[in-house]
Parts: sequence; structure tokens; C-alpha cells
Amino acid sequence: MARNVDAFLVVCRCFSVVTAVATVLCIAVNVLYAVRSFMNESDIFDGIFRCYAVLIAIFVVVAETEWDVVMKFSKVLEYWVGRGILQIFVAVMTRAYPEDADDQTLLILLENIASYLLLACGVVYVIAGIFCIGHVKRLHQRKEVPREQAIKDLQELEQRRHELEALLLVQDQESA
Repeated sequence: MARNVDAFLVVCRCFSVVTAVATVLCIAVNVLYAVRSFMNESDIFDGIFRCYAVLIAIFVVVAETEWDVVMKFSKVLEYWVGRGILQIFVAVMTRAYPEDADDQTLLILLENIASYLLLACGVVYVIAGIFCIGHVKRLHQRKEVPREQAIKDLQELEQRRHELEALLLVQDQESA
């Protein structure tokens, strides 16, 4: 059975995955910098700051899953402007401290990629939120759920019909 896929929801899901990946990269960068700060005892405040960035970034990743529990807990994340501002905040926290000359170039590259990618995602979320794209997405999702339920119900009815036809055949053969 051919299924019509809502292209808008697919694009939204793909963008959500990109945002989650960028946030996970920010988490990795902040964890690496925090570990390095605590091990070198160079700047304890940098380490604490990075730990906060990790905690907030984890919240951003969980928000991208759009679990009902998370959305009920924090209504501001239901709105794309709020979600985008939080993503921009994590990107800025990831990029907040300047690079040292003795930093590893790979870590600096990862920091730049993660922070700028999450910054871009946050800006897109804010702009899309201003144009109420989040509301449009929720409307599409509400329409998709009844459609999926109708397809499931139809499949169950077809299966039940086949079972009843088989039962009738058995009864006809027994009566003959």
C-alpha cells in the first residue's frame, strides 16, 4: 500500500536531527575542554562553565526529541523562538573562551564546527519561529496521526475480513 509522506514533516525531522547532532558535538567539545581544565587546574571557572554548557546542551538534545514530558515541563521549548534562543546560547557558551596557542587544532576545528553549526540552527529556529513554522508543523502532525490511525484500522479490518471469510469457508465445507 503506497503511503503519502508529508514532505514538510520530513524536512522538519531532518533539521531536528542536524540540530541534535550539532548539539552533541557541542557537548563533546565542552566535555573535552572541561576535563582538560580540571586536569590542568588551569582555570576552574572554565571547567565549571563548560559543565553548565553540557547540562544545557543535554536539555537542547532532549528538547529536539519533542517528548511530551519535556514539552509539558518547559512550554517555552514548544515555541521555536525559545528553542532557537537556547541553541544560540549553547553555541555561544561553546565558543565563549578564546583559543590558546597550545590548543590542539583538531579540538579548535571541532569547536568551531559545532558552535557555528548550532548557531546557524538556532538562527533558523528563531526565524522560523517568527514565521510560526512551529505552529504549522504541529498542524501537520495532528493531521498525520489520524491518517496513520486510519491506515492501521483499515489493515486490521482487512485482516479480520480475511479471518471471517476463512471461517465461512470452513463452515461451508463442514455443512456440505
